[in-house]
Amino acid sequence: MSKQKGKTIAQNKKARHDYFIEDTIEAGIVLQGTEIKSIRTGRVQMKDSHARIDQNGEVQLINMHIAPYEQGNRFNHDPTRTRKLLLHRKEIDRLMGLMQQKGYALVPLKIYIKNGFAKVLLGLGKGKKQYDKREDLKRKQMKRDIDRAVKDHIRGV
Repeated sequence: MSKQKGKTIAQNKKARHDYFIEDTIEAGIVLQGTEIKSIRTGRVQMKDSHARIDQNGEVQLINMHIAPYEQGNRFNHDPTRTRKLLLHRKEIDRLMGLMQQKGYALVPLKIYIKNGFAKVLLGLGKGKKQYDKREDLKRKQMKRDIDRAVKDHIRGV
């Protein structure tokens, strides 16, 4: 694997189902002890995680579960602790301005290793209503049906 490409560890598939993702931004994560070893082994769950900007102007990642490392014994960490994200001040200010608008949220989309460091891809999303989710599911199903029909037609020829 080259140094430039990132290895995807975990994805938050539910995020694209629940939000219209309008913008993405890459952020580093402040980790403790054996957390990076657990991330490298792929023991991360992002299902119910989200990010927020606190009063100090720092971006926090909340509810991301990193399983304790098996060989870590006393050096292990709290699996769902709040983790600080590393962003430039201009990026944080821009996100604060957009987040103050109605309905926007910071949602982690995926976690990956890039140049030896753990990174999180954050998405700026606007919440979907129930009918939007149903519409997306219908659109996906129609696309699957069309692709299947085209594939069967090509095989028959």
